[in-house]
Amino acid sequence: CRDSSGELHEFGSRWRNADCYDCSCFKNGISCCSSFAIPVGYDEEKCVSIFNKDTCTYKVVEKDDHSKECPVHELVG
Repeated sequence: CRDSSGELHEFGSRWRNADCYDCSCFKNGISCCSSFAIPVGYDEEKCVSIFNKDTCTYKVVEKDDHSKECPVHELVG
């Protein structure tokens, strides 16, 4: 299988790509799904979600002070 970056993968192999998707190579193609949950149900006027590609996670913080985390009531993904 050749992924979107042009890299070849063996049939039956699994990997996590640079966009934090877990992928698998099958004889009929590649299948990828997100490895992260997306936060929803937080105060979007006061807070912002920030994605960290190094850890493949979101953090929800106050817009005015990124050192203060906001409560998240639901995750999807």
